[in-house]
Amino acid sequence: MTFPALRAFLIAGLGLAATLMPAAASAQKPGNEAQSAQARQLRAQIRTDPLAPTAGARNGDVTVVIFSDYQCPYCRRFNATLDALIAADPKVRVVYRDWPLQGPGSMLAARAAIAAQYQNKHAAFHAALMKVPVRLDEPTIREAARMARVDWNRLQNDMKTHKAEIDALLVRNFRYANMMGLEGTPGLMIGAYLIPGLVDLATLQQTVARVRKDGGE
Repeated sequence: MTFPALRAFLIAGLGLAATLMPAAASAQKPGNEAQSAQARQLRAQIRTDPLAPTAGARNGDVTVVIFSDYQCPYCRRFNATLDALIAADPKVRVVYRDWPLQGPGSMLAARAAIAAQYQNKHAAFHAALMKVPVRLDEPTIREAARMARVDWNRLQNDMKTHKAEIDALLVRNFRYANMMGLEGTPGLMIGAYLIPGLVDLATLQQTVARVRKDGGE
């Protein structure tokens, strides 16, 4: 999903206090409501998860959370932008929240990508899934595993062994996306700001810089 203008939202407790800004503008400083303990706790839950895959700095001062679907063409376009941010900013941490909205292929890819962590192969597998044909099925996902040198048989076993944990993570991802009011992928949370849709690298860097200036999160 793409949007004609960048929308930034302040997450306040379990609701949303919205503020609209044009795409070229930098993020506005969060208000007092967004600084409440309840809001901070919610954002921390979205940023931190024992099973959600991560990239970039292990202990970064700013965390970018992305809700995405491997069959979403906009997510695939944005993946290069996010990779560029990680390469340019050694203090950024990225959390991948798989949000498979486009059917069985998306769900299978999400489960497989999460399970690839048990082989320490998420990064390579994630990159491969972004390169194979957008309409995913088991043969296509298996080809991505081959490209990433993921052991397919072990992956299948890990998906079965850890099914409960993987499914619980996906349930959390869906719940958070709904709480945040996201309508499609990609969706980003950076600090107290929610960015629904596709943005360029400059806008992404401006938002990260503003969150960092405000103390990071």
